[in-house]
Amino acid sequence: MANLRFEVVADAFNKKPVDVITPIERPSEFFGKNVFNRAKMYKYLPRDVYEKLIDVIDNGARLDRSIADAVAKGIKQWADENGVTHYTHWFQPLTEGTAEKHDAFIEHDGKGGMIEEFSGKLLVQQEPDASSFPNGGIRNTFEARGYSAWDPTSPVFIIDDTLCIPTIFISYTGEALDYKAPLLRSLHAVNVAATEVCHYFYPEVKKVISNLGWEQEYFLVDEGLYSARPDLMLTGRTLMGHDSAKNQQMDDHYFGAIPERVQAFMKDLEIQALELGIPCKTRHNEVAPNQFELAPIFEE
Repeated sequence: MANLRFEVVADAFNKKPVDVITPIERPSEFFGKNVFNRAKMYKYLPRDVYEKLIDVIDNGARLDRSIADAVAKGIKQWADENGVTHYTHWFQPLTEGTAEKHDAFIEHDGKGGMIEEFSGKLLVQQEPDASSFPNGGIRNTFEARGYSAWDPTSPVFIIDDTLCIPTIFISYTGEALDYKAPLLRSLHAVNVAATEVCHYFYPEVKKVISNLGWEQEYFLVDEGLYSARPDLMLTGRTLMGHDSAKNQQMDDHYFGAIPERVQAFMKDLEIQALELGIPCKTRHNEVAPNQFELAPIFEE
């Protein structure tokens, strides 16, 4: 195993950085390019449908099922113009990861052919093959246990040729089966409690919006080296080995040049994040040459 790791490290040094094409536009021009944001809602939706959807997003109004078909039609038109061929309800189940079930925009026409269609029913709810969930023998395996339901407060976005619809994952009886549903319920509870407090000082307050400023540090590890390290694969952290040659003994060890492969990764990450409407910046951490940070541009 030790020789394998040395061979993988040697191979990593010989790998070339991936070519990343830099957009010719300014970042402000392609920011949110792959997101069905409010500007695109206004463009692709009828005026009355747009106003009702904004009321759902801003004020928590109940989603009128009658507008779902119109919203789906507008999203489908925008997706077609961007070369999208599939759609998926994107959610975060209790597995420390994300999950998706991809479907094509295809429906039978009843005449032996097919039509490309995306209805409000498909937008609002999807059964993500939850029949394979453990059932304990209390139900038939072909019966669904969980459903993904559209979350209008998070914008629809495009990854490659797939339309991603942010959703929550709940059981047939309404129990949360994911991480997002409890988060939305917590935001609602904070809003209700904080609004009541604000009324002591300013009775006209209607809503309190909670924001979270975050900063994510990460380490980049070569894929081959990762595969040769069972501790990283099984636990996601280092359990074996020894201290780095450049640890934290002296200040002159805290600074280092960014490797070309890492620079290409950070460049590609920043471009894709901006296209998805994520106002972030990547930067090299002065504390450790192989440590990096992903932070919002509005960070204090």
